Amino acid sequence: MNDEQERLRRLRDRQLADRDPQVKQKQIQRVITQRERKEHSKGYTLGEAWRTVPHLYRSPLICFIIGTVVTFLLPVVWKSSWAFWVGVIATVFMVIIGFIVGEALDLRDNLKDFSKH
Repeated sequence: MNDEQERLRRLRDRQLADRDPQVKQKQIQRVITQRERKEHSKGYTLGEAWRTVPHLYRSPLICFIIGTVVTFLLPVVWKSSWAFWVGVIATVFMVIIGFIVGEALDLRDNLKDFSKH
């Protein structure tokens, strides 16, 4: 009979603990803390830093780099005194296009964020 009373006491204690809001709150807090520790231990990569830069700055930079490569490769491919200047004009044009595309992508992201709320 003593074993039965002990079993009932444990069952009652478990039921009381399940109904206790502090126990649930502590469990939720523990899970949140574990997630935060896991995220902090991963570190911050260069790719994550690049993704935080707005498209308004990323797109023109990418276009500038591509345009610079074209500016220096064009005279090798096209033997003309105008090749370098055509490359420079193409770079300026690409940077302008990069600004326009970057602004459009940022606007799209902002609209997505506003539509979630």
